[in-house]
Formats: sequence, structure tokens, C-alpha cells
Amino acid sequence: MIIRRKIMSSFKNADAGVIVDHLIKTIQEQRDYLSEIDGKIGDGDHGINMNKGFTMCGDKLKGQTYNMSQGLCTLGETLLEDIGGSMGPLYGLLFDELSAASEDKEEIDAEIFGEMITGAVEGIQEISPAKPGDKTLLDTLIPAKEAFMAEKEAGKDFSECLDAMRNAAKKGWESTKNMTAKIGRASRLGERSRGVLDAGATSCYFILDCLASSIQSIL
Repeated sequence: MIIRRKIMSSFKNADAGVIVDHLIKTIQEQRDYLSEIDGKIGDGDHGINMNKGFTMCGDKLKGQTYNMSQGLCTLGETLLEDIGGSMGPLYGLLFDELSAASEDKEEIDAEIFGEMITGAVEGIQEISPAKPGDKTLLDTLIPAKEAFMAEKEAGKDFSECLDAMRNAAKKGWESTKNMTAKIGRASRLGERSRGVLDAGATSCYFILDCLASSIQSIL
């Protein structure tokens, strides 16, 4: 009888600053789309503000050597300090939590990444009254976290866990189209907010999809 032992994949934190570079590029590329979606039931500036913050982070990191955690920390601090509205603090905290859970780790595997994304969810839930079904970024983030953790606990490898996270994030994002907004400016529209994707859930999907793809490329 041959016993096959599953080897968990991992990547070196020191070599993964490129993940942050990819996140910045992704938001820059999606700027107009994010603002277009936001304009249907919101202020129409989500893409502009996100692009501003991510681009500022890129400017701060330009010419520097940084690992993944350091890059995520700079991104979180930039969004917290320099971007207004509700999304700056929420995404700033998300990236701060991702950084904090990994800053002292040389190797990042599924276990560590699970701690990172769990910390991000819990951090946002501590400062936001939003719940699943309220048509917010949590409708993308929570299912993604739960799917990742379920696959990890089932013994799947890192890449498979990331696939599950990406797929759940997409389903969660798409589900916001049929929700009525309960939080933010869009909540004032009531039923008229139904039929439109949530901008925050959309940017969250792009971020999680980019994280998954970027990590898989260096495993």
C-alpha cells in the first residue's frame, strides 16, 4: 500500500511584493468600471477614490524593496490616511489586517493565508454595522473566506483553496445585484437599489481574484 502525503504549497514573503504591484495595477485598470457601477446608485467616485489610493501607494513603493507584508501595510496606511469616504477606512483596515497576520512569517502557506483573510473579515466586522445581505463588500468577502477555510480544513492544497475563494467571491459579488442596499447612500433608494451590482462588492471581487491569481503564479 502506497501512502501519499499531501505537501502544502507555500511562497516566500520576501519574494511576494509583486502581489501588491498586481493589486495596484488591477484597481488602476478597473477605475472607470468601478465608477460606472457606483454611479448607478451611489456617488460615482468609487473607482476614482480607489485608483487614487492605490496609485499613491505605488508612488510610495516605487524604487523600494519590500516583501508582501510591507507592501500590504503601506497600502493599508495609504487608504486609511489619504482616502475619504467609507471605503478608505474599510479597505485600509482590510490590508492592515492582511499585513499584520503575515508580517513575521517568512513562508506563507494556506494556514497563514487563512489567518490573514479571517483577520480581514473580523476587522471589518468590528467597525462596520453591515451584515451579509446588506449589499456591501462583505457579501463578497465573507463567502470567499468561508470557502477558503472549508477547503483548507478538508485538506485541499493552497491553490485549490484559492480557487474556491475566487469562485465564492464571484458568486457573492454577483449576488449583490438582486439585493436591496441597507448601508450607505444607496440605502436611501430602497427597492430602486435592486438590479445593480454593489461597487464595494465589485472592487472586493477584483482584489480577491487578483490575490488568488498572483499567489498561484508564485507557488
